[in-house]
Amino acid sequence: MIRYKTEQQIELMRKSALLVSDTLGMLAGLVAPGVSPLDLDKKAEEFIRDMGGAPGFLGLYNCPSTLLTSVNEQVVHGIPTDKPLQDGDIVSIDCGVFMGGYYGDHAFTFTVGEVEAKIRKLLEVTYECLMKGIEQCKEGNRIGDIGHAVETHATDHGYGVVRELVGHGLGTQLHEEPQVPNFGRQGKGKKIKDGLTVAIEPMINMGTHRVKQLADGWTIVTADGLPSAHFEHDVAVVNGAPEILSSFEPIFEVIGNPFENKSEA
Repeated sequence: MIRYKTEQQIELMRKSALLVSDTLGMLAGLVAPGVSPLDLDKKAEEFIRDMGGAPGFLGLYNCPSTLLTSVNEQVVHGIPTDKPLQDGDIVSIDCGVFMGGYYGDHAFTFTVGEVEAKIRKLLEVTYECLMKGIEQCKEGNRIGDIGHAVETHATDHGYGVVRELVGHGLGTQLHEEPQVPNFGRQGKGKKIKDGLTVAIEPMINMGTHRVKQLADGWTIVTADGLPSAHFEHDVAVVNGAPEILSSFEPIFEVIGNPFENKSEA
C-alpha cells in the first residue's frame, strides 16, 4: 500500500533528505586518492549524529555501516573497507538518515582524481537519467513513465540498465511502496498522485545490464567488470509536480558542478 504524505510530513522528510545532502557535501571535500571508504564512513556517522540525526542504514537489515560505498564495477551496496581509493576510481556514496520519524536516502557518484573521459560520460548520462526520471514523476503519469524515461536515455547511449535493483517509496520506512524500476513502459504501473514520496535512483552500467552479488552478501557488481554509476534523489509530488527534497548543491559547492548545464528540476 502506498503511504501518501501530508505537507507537514513532506517537510519532515525534506529535513532528513537535506541532512543526507549536507553529509555528502562534507564527504565531497574528503574524497581523494589515498582515502579509504572506511575513513569516509566514520566521518559520516560522526557528522550525522552531531547534526541530531541517526544513520539510516546502520543496523538496518544488519547493515554494518553508515555509508554504502561502491567503487568502479561495484553497482550499489558496497560495504566500506580500508582499501584506499585510487586515482581514476569512481565511488558511489549512498547515505541514509533517520530524523524526526522519517528517512532521507540520497546518493552521488564521485570521481577520484583524474578519471577517463568515457567514465565521466557514464556519470553525466546517469545524472541525466535521474533528472529525466524525476521530470516524469508528476500527477497523471504512472510509475512506468519514470522507468521508461530512464531506460530510454541510458540505452540511447549504449549503456546497460540494472533491472534487479529499483528505486522505492520512502517515508517512516526506508523502503515503502511503490517500487520504482529504472525501466518500464509508458502508461503502465501505479498512478502518480499528490503526496507520493519516492527515491528515484538510476543504476547505469557501462556494459551489460547484468549484475551479481559478492560473497559478502551485500556488494552488487557488474557481471562484465565494467564501471557502473548511481545517482539518487528523494522526490515528493506537490501540487501535481515533482519536488526534489534532497540537493546536490552542498556537493557542487565543494567540487563544482560537473553537470553545469543540467537542471535539478
